[in-house]
Amino acid sequence: MPILELTDEQVVELVKQLPPEHQRAALLALAAGATQQREQRMKYAEEQLRRACTERRLDWDKMSEAEREALVDDLMHEDRPCRQ
Repeated sequence: MPILELTDEQVVELVKQLPPEHQRAALLALAAGATQQREQRMKYAEEQLRRACTERRLDWDKMSEAEREALVDDLMHEDRPCRQ
């Protein structure tokens, strides 16, 4: 089966031509995919944070929300050292 390549704008215009109930179904299908991708990204991010904690001899599960936020802040600012 050939693959049709469309721009984002063309896809939006095609969806706008659908009856309202089909537009809603298309949007729900896209939203479901986005939710799944978000969950995968969050799982990956947590795995990376846990790895960073292990490298720093920290326990992610025992850290308070404030401690977690401080760690993430430190990791995001490479110009200053992370707390050990």
